[in-house]
Amino acid sequence: MIKSAAEIALMAQAGALLADVFHALGQLKLEGRSTMALNDLVERMIVDDLRARPASKGQYGFPYVLNASIDDVVCHGMPAAEDVLRSGQIVNLDITLEKNGYIADSSTTFLVGEVAYPARRLVSATYNAMWKGIAAVRPGARLGDVGHAIARYARAQGYSVVKEYCGHGIGRQMHEDPQVLHYGRPGTGLELEEGMVFTIEPMLNQGKAAIRSDPEQWPVYTRDGKLSAQFEHTVAVTRTGVRVLTLRPGETPQCAVG
Repeated sequence: MIKSAAEIALMAQAGALLADVFHALGQLKLEGRSTMALNDLVERMIVDDLRARPASKGQYGFPYVLNASIDDVVCHGMPAAEDVLRSGQIVNLDITLEKNGYIADSSTTFLVGEVAYPARRLVSATYNAMWKGIAAVRPGARLGDVGHAIARYARAQGYSVVKEYCGHGIGRQMHEDPQVLHYGRPGTGLELEEGMVFTIEPMLNQGKAAIRSDPEQWPVYTRDGKLSAQFEHTVAVTRTGVRVLTLRPGETPQCAVG
């Protein structure tokens, strides 16, 4: 669970490469592109340009390099040639990258074309909720503090937090201990220590938190059909606070980092 300084340095290298992938995606016009075309573009970028491995491909039998979750898809959306992005949609792209044996994990919800205010507000609040959780990370804090900060902010904005999916430890494996819930009570849960590395990746719904899924397929949907958004960073607990290993070029941290 605890990573050495050398291991965190390798994870930071993977995180920086993944951040470059998201930066490149942010420069694209997404409208009119299929999610499968984005999957193929990201695979070429990771493999050919960055000389890294898309860690999601083959994990748990998943055949693609990214999850593409559109509108009411909470998570685990499957890329498809027929899913051509339209103006007004939101889409979460969740990508993992392995370099030199260590994995970084991150996601962003993108706005496609002209997006209505309620959807834009949800996306903005979800991004802020992630940063509320990151701001709670420091040695001596507890995982309940992280989850509480996220859920309290989400509720104040009028949104619900999906409870079935959570952040996770990460390193040589995509999913390691601990589980990082996006709700909780202050002062409870695992005490954070320098060297822990995990993801914070809240999923916020416009409506109720309830979800539904098809047992024969990957995608998870909001049960009421309302929108869902997600953001994710991989973070490390430092001696003085937190380091965001997947921070993108030009992205300004919404909390003190160190």
